[in-house]
Amino acid sequence: QVQLVESGGGLVQPGGSLRLSCAASGSIFRFNVMGWHRQAPGKQRELVAFITSSGSTNYADSVKGRFTISRDNAKNTVYLQMNSLKPEDTSVYYCNLITNGNYWGQGTQVTVSS
Repeated sequence: QVQLVESGGGLVQPGGSLRLSCAASGSIFRFNVMGWHRQAPGKQRELVAFITSSGSTNYADSVKGRFTISRDNAKNTVYLQMNSLKPEDTSVYYCNLITNGNYWGQGTQVTVSS
C-alpha cells in the first residue's frame, strides 16, 4: 500500500511564494513519476507539473517560469516551489505518484489573496 502525505499549503498574498512537499511511503518502484495537480472550485483537475525518477520534468504553460518541481529520491519526496503566485493559482493541490499503480494525496489548499 502506498501513502502520500502533503504539506505546505496556506494563504499567501499575490506575488508571494509557497513550497509544497509530498512524502510517499510503501511499495514504490524505482522508476516512477511524481507530480502535482490542482483543482479549483467548479473546474476540472489539471496537471501542474511532474518529474520522473530520472529527473525529467514537465510543466503546465500557466506555471512555467514561476513554479519549480524537484524531488529527493532517497526520501521519496517531491516538492513544488511556487513563486510569483497569482490569485488564479488558488486551488486544492494534489500530489500524484505513478508507480505500481496511480496514487493521490489528500490535497492541500493554496489560497492567493490580498
